[in-house]
Parts: sequence; structure tokens; C-alpha cells
Amino acid sequence: MKIHFGPAGWVQWPDSEEFSIEFVRLLGLAQEGGSLISECFLVASRIDPKDGGDSWYREWLRMADISNERANAAFQRGHVLTAQSNWLRAINYYQASAFDFDAADKKQQGVLRTTRACARRYIAHLTPAGEVVEIPWQEDYPLEGYFLPAPGASHRTPVVVCMGDPGHRKEEYLFKVARYARDRGLSLLAVDLLGSGTGAKFDEIMGRPDLEMSVSHVMDYLTTRGDIDESRVAILGDGPGSSFVARGVALDNRFAAAVCDGGIWDMHERAFLMDRLSLGSACKGSEGWSRRKFRCPVLITMGEQGWLESNHVTGLFERLKTSQPDISLRIFESSETAAAHGHCDNPTLANEFIFDWMADRLESVPA
Repeated sequence: MKIHFGPAGWVQWPDSEEFSIEFVRLLGLAQEGGSLISECFLVASRIDPKDGGDSWYREWLRMADISNERANAAFQRGHVLTAQSNWLRAINYYQASAFDFDAADKKQQGVLRTTRACARRYIAHLTPAGEVVEIPWQEDYPLEGYFLPAPGASHRTPVVVCMGDPGHRKEEYLFKVARYARDRGLSLLAVDLLGSGTGAKFDEIMGRPDLEMSVSHVMDYLTTRGDIDESRVAILGDGPGSSFVARGVALDNRFAAAVCDGGIWDMHERAFLMDRLSLGSACKGSEGWSRRKFRCPVLITMGEQGWLESNHVTGLFERLKTSQPDISLRIFESSETAAAHGHCDNPTLANEFIFDWMADRLESVPA
């Protein structure tokens, strides 16, 4: 097999950037339990990236079905741990199969239903068991989440909320970050913006100008629970489109800590737009965010090889820091990995840093 290397390293399909980036993400999640490297390369050997995605969808769906069937068979024999491992991999493979489809696509909706079925089976057999929760938001469009209580807790526990950009699904947090929360005695609430249906109304919802209000609705829900400490709630906003999480945190003073882009992506887009409309006035476009003050510690993490150049991120961060004293920036360099966009080349390294940071902040808040 011929190995291709680009500026950022090895590339599976040089003529198909999107598929190659998704493949790197899938490989990186092997160390988190979201895939097996041998299975990923077996699927890749059957994919022709020039066929418009047909073989990509077919082969990842095929591997997902195999993992799901293996999980169900193991569960029938009483091997719950094996079943859980295979359900997690099935979730990731199902998501990979349809990552390039619109939310309203019938294939996407079918994959979403099967993915959720795997997730429900997985969390139902955790110790303690997780639960599917519904969070009121828009009329006829509640948010759906998975709540995983901290193991062995006999009192109210701190909790981490995970919300990704609009395209992220909450199911991926079951293998991506859940163990980091559990190992640190933290409960976890994974939630997305896809609602509790099939996602057919997703595009309509994403057109709303007030997505950040969903963050406060999630906090409102948490305050109704008797098993979490509402004074120790942290939130993790995942992905470049998660600036709505940063806006929500800035509008709600109940969070004890936040890991998000801090509005960096909003600042970048606004500066770019202003620069196109009026040369030399780029800095004016980012002033809105610098005036919006966070009331809790904020951590921003980026990869050196991400979509935004590190020196540009640093400049935006310094502008943000002028009015946000308790805000930190961690850029992962190529020499240490976790430097790709979304830390997809080594999510473990980034997650260890992020959850240690959150645990320290939540521990410092009086119970």
C-alpha cells in the first residue's frame, strides 16, 4: 500500500480531504474505545472515495451492523462488558457512515435511530445505570440528553455538561469523554441540538439566532435534579461551531467552569466579514465579544494544525483576555500531537488536560 504524506502528516486519500479527516478521527478514537484500528483499515480497503460516498456509507454501515450484532449476541450470553464495548464501536461506525448526509436525509434518519438504540442499551447497563432525559427548549422540540451519574456517589456530585457544535451528536461523548468524568467522580450530561426526533426539523432549528439560550435551559434542567451539586456545574463546548456555548455561558452566571472556544470562532468570522466589507476595520468586528464578560474560569484549547492558525488564535485570545482575566489558552503543538483540528489525532491527550482542569476548578468550589 502506498503511503501518502501531506503538510500535516499521513493522509489516507490525498484527493478526498473530508473522508481523510474523518478517517483520522475514527483512528484516533480507537484509544478511547470508539473503534478498532484493524477494523478501520479493513473498511478503508473497501472504500472508493471517487464514487460519491456510496462505498463509504455502505462499508461503515456494514461494520457498524457487525459490531451491533456482536454486541447483542454477547449480551444474550451474559457477557455485558463485551456487549458494551461493541455497542460503543457500533455507535461510532454508524455515525461515520452518515457523516456526510443532511439531517433530513432518510439514510441519516435511519442511522440515527439505530445509533440511539445502541446508546440506550449501553447506558442502561452501566453501574450505576445512565438515563435518557428530555429537556424542555423550543415548543415541540425538546432537547434530549444522556445523564450518567458518578459511580459510587452517596451525595450530590459535580457534573460536566457536554454540548458540541450543531452537527455533533451526543452519542459520541459516551466513548469520547464519559470515562474521564467517571474516573474523576463527576457526573456527565451529554446533550445535542438534534432534539428527540429523527432530526427532520434540525435545519429549521439551526437557523434560529438564539441557539445560546439552549445552554440556560440545560442548566435549568440540572437544578431540578436532586443528585447533582448545582453550584459545581462545568460545561464543555466541543467543535468550531460551539461558540453558541460560549455565548450561553456568558449570559448565565450559574456555571462554575467552562471549556469552549470562548467566542474565538465568532470573533474570527466577524473580523473576516468586517475586513471584507471595510478594509482595515477588522478589529471592530470582534469588540462585541471582548465586552461580554464570563463569570467563571474559561479554558480554550486549540491544535496547532487546526483550521485557525495558532498565531491568529493567540491574537484573538489576547484581545479577549483584556476584559476576561480568568481565561486560559492551551495550544497543542505538533511535537506533542493532539495538534489536529478538534484534537482528532490524539483526543486522549487533550481530554486528560481538559478534565484535569475542570476537576480542579470544580473541587475549588465549596460543596
